Amino acid sequence: MQNETLSLISARRSHRAYENTPLTKEQLDALLKAAVESPSAVNRQPWHFTVVRSQALLDKMNEAVWEQMMKREAQKRSPRFLDGNFHVFYHAPTVIFISGMPDNPYTPIDGGIAVENIAIAAESMGLGSVILGMPRDAFAGDQAEAFKKALQFPEGWDFVIAIAVGVPADTKDAHPVKEDRISFVD
Repeated sequence: MQNETLSLISARRSHRAYENTPLTKEQLDALLKAAVESPSAVNRQPWHFTVVRSQALLDKMNEAVWEQMMKREAQKRSPRFLDGNFHVFYHAPTVIFISGMPDNPYTPIDGGIAVENIAIAAESMGLGSVILGMPRDAFAGDQAEAFKKALQFPEGWDFVIAIAVGVPADTKDAHPVKEDRISFVD
């Protein structure tokens, strides 16, 4: 079956290199519209979106993630941390953080739906993206509350997920699909 949305989903890749080109207001508005129009359980919309273009803040958060990651045993770290130049946000010009209500069991699911809407919308505009869970470690250290404040999370809310967005500076083949992950029950 051929259809524009399915083609976008098939074409989307996780980009880990970006040009130093800021998003336009029109692009950013479209991404945020896609985010806030995401479905959520009981329409609670348990999210808050923070757009970060400050490379200084992203660098500081990157350092905090590194600090937390290095406290883990080597085999429990992402292999990306073997590269001393690894940057959690891949130097993307824009990172959108999603924070959410911690007492709502559907917040992580709803945040995941919203971040995927952003990713597909970005792809439709010729932008690249990568969905990020690793920034969670920045909220595990001593600077957690300072980061929540800097990111303007609503009081008492927590990090859910983030997405880096920009003009991609890399190309990537599709990842192999594990066909054995589908079952049919008739």
